[in-house]
Amino acid sequence: MDKFMDFLQNKLIPPLAKIGNLRYLLAVRNGLVVTLPAIIAGSIFLIIGNIPIQAWLHFIKPYENMINVAVNASFGIISLLAAMGIGYELSKSYSMDAISGGALAVMAFIILQFNNKFVLDTSGFASSGLFTAIISAIISTEIYRFFVKRNIVIRLPEGVPPAVSNSFISLIPAITVLFVFWLVRVPIGFDVSAFIEHIFSPLLFALNSLPGILIYTLLVSMLWCAGVHGDMTLAGVADPIFIQFLTANALAYTHGDPLPYITASGFSSLFVNVGGTGATLTLVLLMLRSRSKTYKELGKVAFPGACFEINEPVIFGFPIVMNPLLMIPFIVVPLILATLSYIFMSVGIIGKPVTMVPWTMPPIIGPLMATGWDWKAGVWSAVEIIIALLMYYPFFKIAEKQMLATEKSTENMADSVNQSV
Repeated sequence: MDKFMDFLQNKLIPPLAKIGNLRYLLAVRNGLVVTLPAIIAGSIFLIIGNIPIQAWLHFIKPYENMINVAVNASFGIISLLAAMGIGYELSKSYSMDAISGGALAVMAFIILQFNNKFVLDTSGFASSGLFTAIISAIISTEIYRFFVKRNIVIRLPEGVPPAVSNSFISLIPAITVLFVFWLVRVPIGFDVSAFIEHIFSPLLFALNSLPGILIYTLLVSMLWCAGVHGDMTLAGVADPIFIQFLTANALAYTHGDPLPYITASGFSSLFVNVGGTGATLTLVLLMLRSRSKTYKELGKVAFPGACFEINEPVIFGFPIVMNPLLMIPFIVVPLILATLSYIFMSVGIIGKPVTMVPWTMPPIIGPLMATGWDWKAGVWSAVEIIIALLMYYPFFKIAEKQMLATEKSTENMADSVNQSV
């Protein structure tokens, strides 16, 4: 175990943490947050239009196309919003005008969506263009930075409103961005979207496979064990893929087609991380009935947050970080839940995610909503809690025994001090 801890702390975690803190990945992770309101809002309309009650479906049938307008207007512009958000965040990280950076990114992205007949193809605005949006935002922002850093910009006199001044500062970069992306797409005729899709297709396949999602789950858990926010560290790489999966599922769901992806956004947060990464809600439930005063009080403090997937008080308070005993179930439980959930979805026992549900949604309710009201998903979530509870139990009892001994020793020491006084 000591060798494993040394490997974890000194070999594996530092490079992963360094990658997770790269400027570009941080910009992607933070920029994608812009898409969440649209995805969640669109999911509401998707849920309303597909409540599995026959009387409701019959009632809503005449209005189906009207409801789908809201779905398409939200899920259908995910990549456009992502380009804006990533350009904004990356520009802000360089201390440049963020709004101008976001605008340049959108312009660059839109140019690449024209087809070979020079007609704008808006289908790329949906999740299929997500990687194109990321590349467009990064390149356009770097062009913007090139000119600003070398002061090759038009600066107006002091006293001019900042909004006007910033628009002129970004004028030369804008002309350059427009020319560069136009040159690539029109005279050269290079289809950037198709090329990027080809490059990333192995990664898309990997993360929708059981081995791929298990490796992702393992890395998230191991990062947390070292005190690094595993979900946030890998979000810059994984979130664009998971969101793309979810959007594809949602659109297939509205048309009554088979859902193509299992590990869409919500798979990990709702079906694997029951009550937070590591399924620690079950550990909190055990603490609430603990004979240890320390654990019982910690359980009371952590329980409200754990119900909404917030488990930092447990990870750092129990602690799980660098705790060889609790690291075992913290790593193993998510791998088992991910495996079982993947298998059940692949054979159709429970539904796949089709709507974006906030990661803070409580267990049972979250999976129920994410799968379009599949009651079996809610039942499975409850079963997952029981499975995790049983797996954490022996490790918790060992930790509890150690804590009781510590508390008793502390009490004896306090009694000795009082008697001497």
